[in-house]
Amino acid sequence: MPELPEVETTRRGIAPHLEGRQITEVIVRQARLRVPVPDDLVERLVGARVGDLVRRAKYLLVPLSGGDSAGGTLLWHLGMSGSLRIARLGELPKKHDHLDLVLDDGAILRYHDPRRFGFVDWLAGGPEQDPRLARLGPEPLSDAFDGARLYALSRGRRLAVKPFLMDNAVVVGVGNIYAAEALFLAGIDPRRAAGRISRERYDRLAAAARAVLAAAITQGGTTLRDFVSGTGEPGYFKQRLNVYGRHGQPCRQCGAELRLVTLGQRASVFCSHCQT
Repeated sequence: MPELPEVETTRRGIAPHLEGRQITEVIVRQARLRVPVPDDLVERLVGARVGDLVRRAKYLLVPLSGGDSAGGTLLWHLGMSGSLRIARLGELPKKHDHLDLVLDDGAILRYHDPRRFGFVDWLAGGPEQDPRLARLGPEPLSDAFDGARLYALSRGRRLAVKPFLMDNAVVVGVGNIYAAEALFLAGIDPRRAAGRISRERYDRLAAAARAVLAAAITQGGTTLRDFVSGTGEPGYFKQRLNVYGRHGQPCRQCGAELRLVTLGQRASVFCSHCQT
């Protein structure tokens, strides 16, 4: 599933091609996505001009003005296998290319999603009013996220720290890959109860989460199965993963065999020697 770095990489890749451009045509090949494509989406988008793209958690927000859009916003989620890339007029769509936004300079924003778990929806009001966004926690690279927040929200919690860190009400966008990597860097056992971790260790965990996400964004995200950036390039962060997907292999730090457990119905790999 594309996580925060993949979505941010996509935003950075497509933004220079979209921002300030006018939408001249919308082609919907498959409307049956996780949230059905709105019936009036084509009518709303043709003639609208694209504003500055924003990422919130794993959502992409595309503000529009002019035309029949009346200042609304496209809310895009890539689901488990979705990707957005820039194509050009004359470039034939592939299987699972479900939607095109054709721009006034001939560029096409093309949405590809084999599993169709992603969606594109229309927000007529402000994004902050949408229930999918209203209950989200702070961005992990913002000043609002730190060890103090983790420590305060964890008091009395018996939940394991890994699913606690992955809770979008606590902090957004720290998915399975990056939670595992951050916990390894911070030296914390992912099975440990969130309420049994000290403030000092949470300071280390917040710093580790920031570091691993920033590094992944810099390197273009993590290629696992389907992810490519907005320009069609694969991510490269997988080369640097310490624990995720490395069950049974030696720890890069101490050489001990990495263990696999299930936490919150998600596979979790860790080093029982380095993470306590």
